[in-house]
Amino acid sequence: MVNQRDVARRAGVSPRTVSNVLRDFHYVSEPVRARVRAAMDELGYRPNIAARQLRQGRTGLLTLVVPFDAPYFAELSDQVIKVAREHGLTVVIDKTDGDPDREREMVLRPDRTALFDGLIFSLDGLDERELTDLRPRLPMVLLGERADISGEFDRIVFDNLAAARAATEHLLGLGRRRIALIRSGVGVAAGPMDRHQGYLQALEAAGLPADEELIKNAPGTRADGYRAMLELMAADVPPDAVVCHNDPCALGAIRALLTHGYRVPEDVAVVGFDDITDGRYSVPSLTTIAQDREQIARRAVETIVARLDGDAGDPTTVWVDWELIARESTLGRSASPATPE
Repeated sequence: MVNQRDVARRAGVSPRTVSNVLRDFHYVSEPVRARVRAAMDELGYRPNIAARQLRQGRTGLLTLVVPFDAPYFAELSDQVIKVAREHGLTVVIDKTDGDPDREREMVLRPDRTALFDGLIFSLDGLDERELTDLRPRLPMVLLGERADISGEFDRIVFDNLAAARAATEHLLGLGRRRIALIRSGVGVAAGPMDRHQGYLQALEAAGLPADEELIKNAPGTRADGYRAMLELMAADVPPDAVVCHNDPCALGAIRALLTHGYRVPEDVAVVGFDDITDGRYSVPSLTTIAQDREQIARRAVETIVARLDGDAGDPTTVWVDWELIARESTLGRSASPATPE
């Protein structure tokens, strides 16, 4: 059996350096890392990950808990799996449907908490104050802003207010003046409320009143966006643009417009949120707010790994990057590349 000491002798480094390469510690130089990996290949060494995890009292499993099976969470899950794999970790994905009882179960049941080394959690129905009282027994990172921020947990957040303001300002800059909003439900999560406020702030800065007739609620599917757009088209004065809280609603809204003889963007321009893959390939392609999902995944996984390695510092809040990607649904066909990014 080839062991780490054999690899260390072949590479001319210490066994500790071999261990650091296996754990992907960033401070190992690239030449040393390459030499160690070459020695592993020459000797046919394969690390016994299970044994190492057993010695450390770990299972090697993370769980990613999401509220819904929306495209955004599917694409985020893919990024989390990729980053976790870099650390020798396996990800188990679960869904709560936004049910507070189901969310409680994720952090209370001993058979669940004993199974995983860490939890990446996108809460939808559970009040964070209650979550604080539950005192989860494993490292946890929360995704998204909360209306009830307590500062008790590591979190990855995104500036929904600024992004929604930028989306609305983009439409205002194109000369649109009757801008509607299709918003998702407002619960304990702060994101939907912040997106609403960003929309209102942009209108106010432009000297335009908010018209409640142009604000519609939609839980988040394409069908929801379709129905909300039908209601907007029935207004006394229909909108000339619409901001949607997520891309599926925006795609549903575009379908409703095209089905009923409206041109997008000539008659009504549409902006979504989340930059899901479908929006890049839709006709017209969808202007959207893109969050850096790779950054979200990497910071979430690395935060848990740091906690497992003994980091007992104060909870951290990481703000992830975002950008507005303008495509055909606001700029027209001539403004977009011939093929999606």
